[in-house]
Amino acid sequence: MHDETKKTGKPDLTKTDADWRQKLTAHQFHVLREKGTERAFSGQYWDLKDEGSYHCAACGETLFLSETKYDSGSGWPSFYQPAGSDCVKEVADHSHGMIRTEVICSNCESHLGHVFPDGPPETGLRYCINSASLDFDGKAGKE
Repeated sequence: MHDETKKTGKPDLTKTDADWRQKLTAHQFHVLREKGTERAFSGQYWDLKDEGSYHCAACGETLFLSETKYDSGSGWPSFYQPAGSDCVKEVADHSHGMIRTEVICSNCESHLGHVFPDGPPETGLRYCINSASLDFDGKAGKE
């Protein structure tokens, strides 16, 4: 379901919490809008190997392609690069007594997960993304 407005160059920040609660499940709202994290090995996409594209569950923005997904052993969907140079933003995250880099959708600024510098040789990066923040489209493939 990718019926939301596609990227316009500006984040889609017009929705209120009430709007997001109406659109998203309680779990998706917790992850995407309250920066929650799902338990390892619990999300629907952590071990999906189908070809296609992964989209923001909040706004439909294309975020990752199956060609860049790999098994990191972490229990979350892991990718070594985003689908495009401007589909995600990286933000310093100092929560929980750690220094990490949060990954958010550049269109609606929803929380997706974190990126770590321990990925495969292609980029050396591991985008560790919550399944709840993603919708998978197996028909679209590359866009």
